[in-house]
Amino acid sequence: MFLGMTLWFSATAATASIAAEFRLSQGETAWLTMAVQAGFVIGTLLSALMNLPDVLNARRLCATGCIVGAVANASLVEAGSSTALIALRAVTGVALAWVYPPGMKIAAGWFKDRRGAALGILIGALTIGSAFPHLLAAVSAHIAWRTLMLWASALAVAGGAVVITAVGDGPYVAASASFDPLAVARVFSARGTRLATLGYLGHMWELYAVWTWIAAFASAALSGVSRWETPPSTVSGSVVAFTLIASGAIGSAVAGIVADRIGKARIATWAMLVSGTCAAMAGAVSGSPILVAILAVIWGVAVVADSAQLSALVAEHSPHDHVGTALTVQTCSGFLLTMASIRLVPMVARSIGWQWAFLCLVPGPFLGALALRGLRE
Repeated sequence: MFLGMTLWFSATAATASIAAEFRLSQGETAWLTMAVQAGFVIGTLLSALMNLPDVLNARRLCATGCIVGAVANASLVEAGSSTALIALRAVTGVALAWVYPPGMKIAAGWFKDRRGAALGILIGALTIGSAFPHLLAAVSAHIAWRTLMLWASALAVAGGAVVITAVGDGPYVAASASFDPLAVARVFSARGTRLATLGYLGHMWELYAVWTWIAAFASAALSGVSRWETPPSTVSGSVVAFTLIASGAIGSAVAGIVADRIGKARIATWAMLVSGTCAAMAGAVSGSPILVAILAVIWGVAVVADSAQLSALVAEHSPHDHVGTALTVQTCSGFLLTMASIRLVPMVARSIGWQWAFLCLVPGPFLGALALRGLRE
């Protein structure tokens, strides 16, 4: 999961260089990231309707996604236009739909009593993988963006090799099942699944918008410039972005361990309340590098700590033979919502400045926490 998910933000970490070389407009720059979300939504929707994570072996599907995504990402180095860039990022998103949900199914298949901890560690790996391109961009400020793309693709190929050669099928979910055209309706007939998915939507409204724009926010906060027509990119912004995203690995793993003892819904609720508060406070601390760094750690821990637990709740409330479909629908709906929030943040920033841009994300986690009040484990 760590190796495969380096593809997600590979281009985002190099946005400034790519935008400058191809003279991308504001909308094209935003679509450089949104195309991955759009492709992921399309991929997960098709996977869910066709029951792919359940009909096909999840390990083979995950490995295929790693390889296809790596090829699409590596092809960026030969892209000749903004249209080609965006199209290839969309294909990368489609391929990652075969990595993320199947990966969760694989992990869920090996654990029952400690499923929250297992998925927490898995999402932690996803989190570090997503942050890794920002680290590369920070430690090598002058690294060519094409080199960054090729490194990410090589890591993804290695991830596909690992999952196909070193991972087996667990005993707690079906390795494969027959196609059921009504599977989506069947898995969401359970009230617990629906409530956990509503909570997930609130969580996703915030998560990827923060991960996408935290570097721009930090660059603005640490330079004292409140408005940019093009999202800024600095070494300090990349460091803060890596710190925030990578901190989520700790939050995800620890939350998973604790959740198995005191309840997944409770941990997810607490995490959303903390992350929503951080979104509300971001503007107030933007003038201080120390406070921005502290906020990045706290926010990074909280903003993703609920993700694995919400997925674990869906897995627990879903039919044994269609856990993969349920997880895929959950992620599809969540990532569809992220396209709106990712696009909204820079629009708010242009209106009132990057300092207050994250205020538009505050309602999501609080509404998600409210939905989980009705969930009893």
